[in-house]
Amino acid sequence: MLAAAAVCPCPPLLVPEVAAGAAGEVAGLRGACLAAVGELAGVDLVVVVGAGERAGVWTEGGAGSLRRYGVSKAVRLPLGGVDGPELSPALTVGAWLLEEAGVRVPTHAVAVRPDTGAERLLGLGRGLAELADRVGLLVLGDGSARRSVKAPGYLDERAEGYDRAVARALAGADAAALAGLDAELSAELMAEGRAPWQVLAGAAEGAALSGELRYEDAPYGVGYLVASWR
Repeated sequence: MLAAAAVCPCPPLLVPEVAAGAAGEVAGLRGACLAAVGELAGVDLVVVVGAGERAGVWTEGGAGSLRRYGVSKAVRLPLGGVDGPELSPALTVGAWLLEEAGVRVPTHAVAVRPDTGAERLLGLGRGLAELADRVGLLVLGDGSARRSVKAPGYLDERAEGYDRAVARALAGADAAALAGLDAELSAELMAEGRAPWQVLAGAAEGAALSGELRYEDAPYGVGYLVASWR
């Protein structure tokens, strides 16, 4: 059963070595993420869920590298046993967060394609919740990348309202609201968190968790949301 979840964005700038001179600008975001992730330490199994170009599952370890961002740093899923296949960029950030937060419990990882349908994602979440008595999810995904004229996708007037609706759902542990996110609108607003959030929605069915929104902002024109469910 799902016992806890940490919801975090996954910009590589969370890693101080990648952010370099901008590390201070995201200190509040990083701190909120580490606080949320730290609450997963008491579960039996952590499953890291994030978007990827290809769907994939890591059950016996996995390793990722930050070399693509100009940093010679490698991370791996804790207690995985072997390095396993290379983690997607989102999952690599997740592995770094677990390491930094000191969460040392058995860990699996799942990459989902951003265009995956809601029913499949909800079903995946239900299955993940049955993997152990106390499952924790680390759910990685950004909100809309169209929050300002300098955003990766330029400004879309609908983006702020979309992110606020997601923030309300995360604050209230409202799995039904996350399950109802529109895939087409999410794609138009470049909200890659939609697929991972809907995995969380499936896993949380019947779990009766409460939510806490730890961070909500769009410092680079991309919606960043951090929440804890427990």
